[in-house]
Amino acid sequence: MNFLITGGCGYIGSELTKYLLAKNHKVLILDTCWFSTYYPKNKNVKFIKGDIRNFDKLKIKNTDVIIHLANVANDPAVELNPVLSWEINVLASKIVANHAIKNKVKKIIFFSSGSVYGVKKENKVTEELQLEPISVYNKTKMIAERVFLSFRDKIEIICLRPATVCGVSKRLRLDLTVNKLTYDGFYNKKILVDGGNQIRPNIHIKDLIHAVDFFASKKNKAKHNIYNVGFENLKIIEIAKKIREKTNAKIIINKNIDIRSYKQDSSRLISAGFRPQFNIEDAIEELIDFFSSKSKKFFGTKNFNLKRMKELNVK
Repeated sequence: MNFLITGGCGYIGSELTKYLLAKNHKVLILDTCWFSTYYPKNKNVKFIKGDIRNFDKLKIKNTDVIIHLANVANDPAVELNPVLSWEINVLASKIVANHAIKNKVKKIIFFSSGSVYGVKKENKVTEELQLEPISVYNKTKMIAERVFLSFRDKIEIICLRPATVCGVSKRLRLDLTVNKLTYDGFYNKKILVDGGNQIRPNIHIKDLIHAVDFFASKKNKAKHNIYNVGFENLKIIEIAKKIREKTNAKIIINKNIDIRSYKQDSSRLISAGFRPQFNIEDAIEELIDFFSSKSKKFFGTKNFNLKRMKELNVK
């Protein structure tokens, strides 16, 4: 199959590209390279350095599936320049969909976010619940979903709502819950927790990539357009304790509380036939192994979205 991955040099995209190449697929990557310039050197990879807002200028003939990852990710980075975020996260979605249809692409897999649910007290946060985004980032993801879904009569659309992702990647993000806390525990021997009783769903990066492959390789259309992708609903303090067991770090509780708290139910995905294979403890162990081979000086602004966005002052 022929894939086009927007944001293919990023945290998820770089690992997804490797996975698809291992299965003998062809991959075209579009990325601005704000955070990374990494992509595998392989005869089946083509790379375009470009802005998603200019997607309609691309030549995407013979593309089977577009995996749309490119976005300004996480709340602080979006708040840095909300106008830019609306342009990239939402307005570019319409450009991608229109150009895909024009060039006879069969399917778009869009990476939304589990954070679109906002604060939920229900034990089972399913795809049917009302969305109550509490930040600009959450809102851009919700509206982008609606943009893509408006084209579902012309092209197959799959909107994935991933939980907080964890695990090792060539472009490792250290501003995601498990990754950040493990980094702090390993290098600083202190795990800083804001509040701690907030519940967050989690997904190992390998399982998320398998979920993409699950839908990309489906010959028949999926039963639904929207799927939650998250399995371990844990309090932040519970995650910190798991990391403490592996690092002997001290947990420090801050009084500042991030109010985002919700569980995620992925029964729809399970019913479709998907089965997760990895968990948070796998991610923690893999991260510790990775950190063991690296000096703390190895990491920099590229591992933190907000820091990198400030450094680049992108517009």
